[in-house]
Amino acid sequence: MVVVGNEISLIYGFVARGTIILAEYTEFTGNFPAIATQCLQKLPSSNSRFTYACDHHTFNFLLHNGYAFCVVAKDCVGKQVSQSFLDRLKEDFKKRYGGGRADTALAKSLNKEFGPVIKELMQYVINHAEEINKMQDVKAQVSEVKNIMLDNIEKATDRGENIKNLEEKTINLHAQAQDFKKHGTRIRRKMWYQNMKIKLTVLAILLILVLIIWVSVCQGFNCTK
Repeated sequence: MVVVGNEISLIYGFVARGTIILAEYTEFTGNFPAIATQCLQKLPSSNSRFTYACDHHTFNFLLHNGYAFCVVAKDCVGKQVSQSFLDRLKEDFKKRYGGGRADTALAKSLNKEFGPVIKELMQYVINHAEEINKMQDVKAQVSEVKNIMLDNIEKATDRGENIKNLEEKTINLHAQAQDFKKHGTRIRRKMWYQNMKIKLTVLAILLILVLIIWVSVCQGFNCTK
């Protein structure tokens, strides 16, 4: 059983080369380092991510180029927060030890200088957990849209429609839209002229009728005299 305090946080993290832990940090007591080490022994060497659950805790691993980055968290801490911590831990470690020093470092020999970095990164992601979750949601949406676009392109390619053909179709559709717009304008103008012709014809007829009535009235008036 993992035994730690009651507060919600990331509780243990380490960086290992293969199965040799180079630096670690925790403020809690318990057997979670032993469980994490057991998990480390069973991980493959390929670049990948793994998460194990045990006693309301998650053991999260990021494997990259022979190095393993781990964080143990309460299960109430979102997976996105743990993964963000591991990404930051990997990038910071690469910047500090990318020159090869870590390749020959002894077990836990980097504790003094890199342990505080692990602590700082833990505190940062916990303090910004809400922002990290929102950012990861946006990234997931962008990734989903990207996958849909790639899938559509792949389907188009499967139908024999390469990018050039798609571009030509887009140009043709644009030209057709312009022609339709011009044609619509001509039709509207023609209808306007026809409507005006009808209105003018009706007006002329009305004027003639008025004139006829007026002449008739005048003639009747003269006859009365």
